[in-house]
Amino acid sequence: MPALVLGPLLRHCDETSATLWVEVDSACRVTVEAGGRRWSTGTFAVHGHHYALVTLDGLTPGTSLPYTLSLDDDPVWPEPGSPHPAPVVRTLDHDRPVHLAFGSCRVSVPHDAEHHAAYGVDALRSWALDASATPEDRRRLPDLLLFLGDQVYADETSEEIRSFIAARRDPEQPPWWELQDYQEYAELYRIAWSEPANRWLLSTVQSAMIFDDHDVRDDWNTSARWRADMARKEWWHDRIVGALASYWVYQHLGNLSPAEREQDPLWRLVLDHHGPGEPDIGEALDAFAERADDDPATYRWSFARELGPQARLVVVDSRAARVLEPEHRSMIDDEEMAWLDAQLRGDVEHLLIGTSLPYLLSPGLHHVEAVVEALAEGALGRPGHEVGEWVRRAADTEHWAAFQDGFRRVGEMVVDVATGGRGRAPSSVVFLSGDVHHSYVAEAWPAEEATRERAGRTRILQAVCSPIRNELPRVMRGAVRLASRGTARPTGRLLGRWVPASPLHWKVTQGPWLDNLVAELVLDGDDLRMWWSTGAVEGDDHDHPVLRRVAALRPRR
Repeated sequence: MPALVLGPLLRHCDETSATLWVEVDSACRVTVEAGGRRWSTGTFAVHGHHYALVTLDGLTPGTSLPYTLSLDDDPVWPEPGSPHPAPVVRTLDHDRPVHLAFGSCRVSVPHDAEHHAAYGVDALRSWALDASATPEDRRRLPDLLLFLGDQVYADETSEEIRSFIAARRDPEQPPWWELQDYQEYAELYRIAWSEPANRWLLSTVQSAMIFDDHDVRDDWNTSARWRADMARKEWWHDRIVGALASYWVYQHLGNLSPAEREQDPLWRLVLDHHGPGEPDIGEALDAFAERADDDPATYRWSFARELGPQARLVVVDSRAARVLEPEHRSMIDDEEMAWLDAQLRGDVEHLLIGTSLPYLLSPGLHHVEAVVEALAEGALGRPGHEVGEWVRRAADTEHWAAFQDGFRRVGEMVVDVATGGRGRAPSSVVFLSGDVHHSYVAEAWPAEEATRERAGRTRILQAVCSPIRNELPRVMRGAVRLASRGTARPTGRLLGRWVPASPLHWKVTQGPWLDNLVAELVLDGDDLRMWWSTGAVEGDDHDHPVLRRVAALRPRR
């Protein structure tokens, strides 16, 4: 009898369809029942693992349907005796306010006093417990939960995944306690998404995801020298292939609409299989992952969601699509930049741009990263290059500020949107980001005074929520607070010699907050509300942390 290994995860939903993703332990038929209807599909295989995506179509906009999931007609979800409410499939309703939640950076360790002391309370689990309270007390769940990177940590492993590693290979040999291949990634995802409260949440709130460096390895694609150093390690090939192949299965597939999946060449192998048994795409997936790493232009991980007239969400891959050759460094390649240019348009009330790395860093951090890039790219000759490269890798100075050409081009797009150059100017352009292990709000405005007046209607914001669970070491907290002060004007006499003039100026207006947090965003007409919540242990009840609001976005005056 087949069994459920992981999931179900509610993934892409629109007004009339919803997708459920599962991993099971053997080939079978996966069936979902909701609202008196049935949808069923077979599994596909990857390296001995079995998965299915069930697309529920023909749904009514704005509905919430309890559902059951069966394997070969044996009901497996919801689990008998679950303390959580019935899982539901919810379609979008473009006539109601848009409600999103977002965050990044979550380690998967136990939820006890020892690990709460080391990593803080899991804000996602606290939020899930709060959301699954008795129906009369439960607040409205968001339409979408956006994970902005470091969903798993492949290089900083927990005791549970280390036990799995030790059972299959010698951890005294490379890559030691880091992940080696697809099999170890599959186990890491199982650990990350199996905690009961979080598992319920992911089964009833649709999620979208984009990777960051720790999904692969710290500083992934920081520089050409970083890539060259990694390529010389004999274990790296299996690592990057396993990372991208598992990302396609566990994270990326569910980001796509049914129509977009049908255009995906790998997914076509599943759809076009008509022989006996389930399709096994493991070999093809490995070849795809190797090709995507060698030439990022062959595949796009970025994606966009239309959330109705209220909002458009554009999620940008700021890791795999980088161009790292000296003199041609860019956060995203030409094909990705052209795609982003086409997505950043007005004629929508709110334009949301998801990027794992904050586009607008705290002013102090932005200035440092811009200078480090200039040094590393030869502003002071060979000695400066060596210093810049060392600092870039030692201090993780590899955000948008360290890719100034791309930073400037995206800033120009945003100013053009805000001034009505790409359709009716929106009420807000909001960057949603994570990565930096502190949360804050920055407000930006066009650098040119004449342009500033035309952009008066549009609020340009950077909203960061990081970490969900992986608190910043205390020794670094003072530096973060200091870096958040002042206004970013990277056009002064010192920087102006090395750094292109920025189309935006900005400052941190709220924060930084250093707790483990989940952020929520509600868009209602031209109104924008946002707040950040953390989990807290009351007394010694580590099993049932409570959710507390830490901060809220101040209204514009």
